[in-house]
Amino acid sequence: MPPLSPQPPQLPPPSEPVPPPSPSRPRHVLVLGGTAEARRLAAALADRPGVRVTTSLAGRTTRPRAVAGELRTGGFGGAEGLAGWLRAHQVDALVDATHPFAESVTAHAARAAAATGVPAVVLRRPGWRPVPGDRWYDVPSLARAAEALPGLGDRVFLTTGRLGLAAFAHLTDQHFLVRSVERPDPPLPPHTDVLLARGPFTVAGERDLLRAHRVDVLVTKDSGGGATAAKLTATRELGLPVVVVRRPPLPAGVTAVPDVAAVLRWAALAPEEAG
Repeated sequence: MPPLSPQPPQLPPPSEPVPPPSPSRPRHVLVLGGTAEARRLAAALADRPGVRVTTSLAGRTTRPRAVAGELRTGGFGGAEGLAGWLRAHQVDALVDATHPFAESVTAHAARAAAATGVPAVVLRRPGWRPVPGDRWYDVPSLARAAEALPGLGDRVFLTTGRLGLAAFAHLTDQHFLVRSVERPDPPLPPHTDVLLARGPFTVAGERDLLRAHRVDVLVTKDSGGGATAAKLTATRELGLPVVVVRRPPLPAGVTAVPDVAAVLRWAALAPEEAG
């Protein structure tokens, strides 16, 4: 397979500007959360005068970390349900700060924003890029990652999260070490050890883990960020191959920015502009 190509954030032209705050009510920002960036953004927005921030979590994690501002949990009922919530709660700006692989949520957010005219932006951390010494294999899906494994190794460190493990359940010749924040539901590969852990992780810790479990290939999603990137350094140091599942493309026409500071600038709420 060809080596992984860099996947920079897609940056279409900016959407409509966020309206200025009304003197009669605070500006309401809805953050679709679940990531470290979403928590940092909520904290930054909660500190801004004249801003009300609500973070929405899908509810897949039973013990989510605390967030600043208001919190809601559970789905909206698709794009139409989200559009109705935006209208009913007088949302002035929508920030999709979900995981880079939360494809359906991002699609629903784009449709809801278009239907309601609410300015929207996607906060998407930059993807990982290979450096000299990496042995990365670029695949478009978990199913293709499973297809690649028989030729790469027998002891697999699987760090793709607890959802989607069914793509590997038919593999009977490999032994899997699955790391997840919460215990995954079946079906799982027949030879699987589950490690419950939450990042950030250290390079030394990851290197020791790979050696202790005699891992000879890593499978990961291109989630980006630093919390779980140590495993990539560890595999490079040990000369191990890495199967990297590429991110799904963003919906056409959405605005994407790489960090919290860029969201605040987009919303005209950067510190120097907040007043």
